[in-house]
Amino acid sequence: MKRAARHPLILGARITSLGTLASRVLGLLRESATASLLGLAGVGAGRGVMDAFVIAFRIPNLFRRLFGEGALTASYLPVLSSHLETDRQAARQLASVVVTLLIVLLTGLVALGELIIGLIWLFWGDVPGVGLLMGLSAVMLPYLLFICVAAQLTTMYHASLHFTIPALTPMVLNIVWLAAAWGVAPRYAPNQVAQAYVLAVGVVVAGILQVAVQLPMLRRLGFHFDYNWSAARAGLRRIGRNLTPMIVGLAVTQINTFNDSLIAWGLAAPSGGSGMIPWLGNAIRYPLEQGAVAALYYGERLAEFPVGILGTTLAVVIFPLLSRHAARGDHRRLGEDMTLGLRLALCLSVPAGVGLILMAQPVARLLFERGQFMPEDTLRAAGTITCYATGIWAYCATQVVVRGFYAMNDAATPVRVAAWMVGLNLLLNFTLIWPMAEGGLATSTSIAATVQVLVLTAIFSRRRASLGWRSLAVMAARTIAASAVMTGVVLISLQWTPTDIELTSQLIRVFVPIALGGTVYCLTYRLLGGRELGMLLKGK
Repeated sequence: MKRAARHPLILGARITSLGTLASRVLGLLRESATASLLGLAGVGAGRGVMDAFVIAFRIPNLFRRLFGEGALTASYLPVLSSHLETDRQAARQLASVVVTLLIVLLTGLVALGELIIGLIWLFWGDVPGVGLLMGLSAVMLPYLLFICVAAQLTTMYHASLHFTIPALTPMVLNIVWLAAAWGVAPRYAPNQVAQAYVLAVGVVVAGILQVAVQLPMLRRLGFHFDYNWSAARAGLRRIGRNLTPMIVGLAVTQINTFNDSLIAWGLAAPSGGSGMIPWLGNAIRYPLEQGAVAALYYGERLAEFPVGILGTTLAVVIFPLLSRHAARGDHRRLGEDMTLGLRLALCLSVPAGVGLILMAQPVARLLFERGQFMPEDTLRAAGTITCYATGIWAYCATQVVVRGFYAMNDAATPVRVAAWMVGLNLLLNFTLIWPMAEGGLATSTSIAATVQVLVLTAIFSRRRASLGWRSLAVMAARTIAASAVMTGVVLISLQWTPTDIELTSQLIRVFVPIALGGTVYCLTYRLLGGRELGMLLKGK
């Protein structure tokens, strides 16, 4: 019998998932090394160092979401895919012009940013924490140039339906970061402030390498430099029409997360103070303590582990397919592949979120609790992990659904929904931050993501392409039932695993419940008739 043709969505998802999994594992090791060096809140002269490092690192990463793998990619990839279908020379010329313009724009942006940072440092550098934050920001700001260029090179691979190199490229950052955290900083940096600067330099070096490793294979694919402004002008106009609204629509989660960090930094009680907020007349206490930004960061990083493997992977792979269906006017195939993408995302992201909630404290202890990271820090990190984990399914599904709108050249709808979600998130932040501390900020982000995906999915199915609601409902019922069985198994296994702090005991307490719970979930899901897991394994 002739073997069934393999669906490119499944094949691409498998390749990208494996690369993303390897990168995420390295990322967890990198966060473990960073936690050991800088801790959470810090002590003495190192107090607040991790908070400052996190915010400084978020600045170039926010621009990466806007001009790198986020909005620019979302508006650029459909145009590049269309060119590759009809004229490869035109595709090469468009790619050359886009990368050139991006380099010029971001070089100017970095220069302006460095000037602003210098002025803030000059006038407010003596304010506690500001000098360190500005110093780390100045060092890491050039990373935004290199990582955004690297993201556009990755888009060229995706448009050509080549996924291996893009899946491996993110590992470069983690490898360089680990080398700095394990090798350089402990040996040559005398204190936590100096160690933070070593890590910051490592981030920039990694960005340069992420560009360099992609260039050789791109030339083999035919993407050598061929700058022709006139030939690329029409494609640039198509990109420009959607770019501005996409910046808001696709980056809403990142904007919310960045707002969370700024709020956490601004509303954390300074060391040695009265604990009251002076600009509110000393009538209200600070809702947070030092280390709140770091606690949010560690919680977000753990939640990003399944999101990166599932949601981001599927979004990366499905976008060129949806773009091609939309370009051909094939709304039936568009709806079918969107439904398939959601089924694949949800059947794994729901149990991943449930499992992370159940395992938050053991996982945080295993990964972080060593060196400068204290037991009380573990409890704070576990709290934010739990709050972020409630929204994992929504983060994954949103990335898939938003790509559907952009494939249909509809950037306005995600923008309108995104604007409401930013407002909702801010309202929830200031509602929940006093009773829940940093956990309130994480919960706000999860609630906003949940509302966002529900609204976007309903609008897409009603106005753009009909989704297979029956198959989604059946899949959801199977997922919930299998997750419930998994929950019972994990809770029982936690009662029988050791609780002491020895490394072997911690490994057993983390991996035995995960292995048992994951196995039981997969078996239960299959017994209930679910086919999605088998599709990923068999690639068809």
